[in-house]
Amino acid sequence: MKKATKKEIAFIKEKFLEHYKDAKTELKYSNVYELLVSVMLSAQCTDKRVNLITPELFKFYPTVVDMSNANENDVKNIIKSCSFFNNKAVNLIKMAKRVIDEYDGEIPLDEKKLITLAGVGQKTAHVVLIEYTNANLMAVDTHVFRISHRLGLSSSKTVNKTEEDLVKILKDDLHIFHQAMVLFGRYICTAKNPKCDSECFLTKVCKSTKSFKPS
Repeated sequence: MKKATKKEIAFIKEKFLEHYKDAKTELKYSNVYELLVSVMLSAQCTDKRVNLITPELFKFYPTVVDMSNANENDVKNIIKSCSFFNNKAVNLIKMAKRVIDEYDGEIPLDEKKLITLAGVGQKTAHVVLIEYTNANLMAVDTHVFRISHRLGLSSSKTVNKTEEDLVKILKDDLHIFHQAMVLFGRYICTAKNPKCDSECFLTKVCKSTKSFKPS
């Protein structure tokens, strides 16, 4: 598969900035604690599903202190419609306890500190920082992986290597490009039946309609 040329990359960046300059996550939250919980729940789960779960979860556990004192089975019962709910319930409580014990009850807005929390890897940390602080970071989910390969921005087989490729190529405004690629992949350049003829504004630089997945 051909790699995108410098001219094509410039065109892609221009179009993403044009269409998604003010894009934000579709997860519903009111503070960084709610954002972190929502992002943790969104792993292998749709934002739509998470948004159906979190109102009740935050009703019972509105703060990190409340979550740290939560009963595991009660949390599981609330989030049971979410994939991997057993592990996620355990991690939510462990995360909250560490925030209380190590960070004085404040969710740390620092990548190295965030990834010390249970259930928080690099991608989750990056998504939180991108959304909450507009950090110049990239996070690669299934949508971003697929789009970056279809557009010839990366040919790497793993999420981490794809992230490195995107950071090197796109350089600045990474928070915008992350949000753009997520929404573009979710609604236009879908895995199945992409809307190439009806809605896509990048058809002239597209390299493939194959549904790429990380190894």
